[in-house]
Amino acid sequence: MTTSESAAQAGIGLDADAAGESARAKVAAPVATKDRIETLDFIRGLAVMGILAANIVAFGQPFNAYTYPGAWIGPTGDPDGWLWIAQFVTVDGKMRGLFTLLFGAGMYLFMERAWARGDTAKLQAWRLMILFAFGYAHFLFLWVGDILAMYALIGLLALTCVGWKAKTQLVVGLAAYGFGAAVSLLFSFPYLVTNTKLGEAEGMGELKSEFLKATEQALADDKVITAFKTSGDYLGLVQHRLSDEWYIPFANSAMFFLETFPLMLLGMALYRLGFFSGALNRGKMIAWGWIGLFVGAGVTLMIGLIAKGSGFDYWASNSAFLAWSPLPRLAMVLGLAALLVAYSPAWTGWFATRVRAAGRAAFTNYLGTSVVMLFVMHGWAFGLFGELTRPQLYLVTLLTCALMLAWSKPWLDRYRYGPLEWLWRCLTYRRVFPNKR
Repeated sequence: MTTSESAAQAGIGLDADAAGESARAKVAAPVATKDRIETLDFIRGLAVMGILAANIVAFGQPFNAYTYPGAWIGPTGDPDGWLWIAQFVTVDGKMRGLFTLLFGAGMYLFMERAWARGDTAKLQAWRLMILFAFGYAHFLFLWVGDILAMYALIGLLALTCVGWKAKTQLVVGLAAYGFGAAVSLLFSFPYLVTNTKLGEAEGMGELKSEFLKATEQALADDKVITAFKTSGDYLGLVQHRLSDEWYIPFANSAMFFLETFPLMLLGMALYRLGFFSGALNRGKMIAWGWIGLFVGAGVTLMIGLIAKGSGFDYWASNSAFLAWSPLPRLAMVLGLAALLVAYSPAWTGWFATRVRAAGRAAFTNYLGTSVVMLFVMHGWAFGLFGELTRPQLYLVTLLTCALMLAWSKPWLDRYRYGPLEWLWRCLTYRRVFPNKR
């Protein structure tokens, strides 16, 4: 079995039988700080802050405004759409991609430690079911865009692949992602019907009308949610999610399966091949990292300009996100990951230390962000939903990221885990672990 050479905390090199009763007696012993793969923490910290930067528009505006500027309430503060372009190129999908890679790597790392103690994949399955409960509660009560429930559901399928060879995981992950990118092109069909001469072809008139009606319906659905949020009817919003939107985490799992599942496999494979621990040639990682980042960004910029050229039409904007950008997004995700692995070990200053701490408490920071946004945006609290321009929402993002950086390190100086990391761990092993250092 190929493993990452610097993951001592995972029990690497220990035969499960040889671990014996002494290993069982130390069930899930805390990972020593000196034994952590700090690159994973650093990337995870950047990703959890970047996910907020990606989601901030949907936190503060109707959900469709995430992709479609026409759904924005009030002035956008971005009349020419260049901030939309900048976010689309640099953030959207990339932070989620990094997070998914790390989730796959984390799954395999967890299994290494479990195998070393003589445990099986059943423990990981139980852990994922607990994550689903967290994610679905997050979806119902805090944030409709939750990704944890999706990770849990798809992770259960990825769990069946942990026994594969690293090379098999890598090849299948890349092939499945490529297949998914090809399938994603189908999402551009509404754009072709509504924005090109294809819509003028015989028999397309009725279909074009249906797509335009779908746009109106999406905006009408946004208005329902907006009414709940601006009026402060939090209970009504939760009831609406239970009755009308309960299926969304399952639908997202199906829609994004061919992106998420392959990235989890790639995360497992890259971890085992030593990608995250710096075992690969640093010079080559830097070279390929910059190539992937710049080529991917260049293609993504061209896609964004197509959407801009359409006047940010609803179907053009959605096609940019869902249909055209998966392949350049993968290049950027892998390129960015390679560069962070290569460069971040030398970053040891105040900021980098705080980022690593935010990454160690990423679960708490991710859900905590939704709690903060609930208070900032909803009508029963500060009531800023629909009131802020895009630059103002970015300011909220910076302040919230500063909050993540401010609390994470002092907490982890005193405690072994973030609050929710500790709770997840206790529920996984069905015992209470000491947390205070």
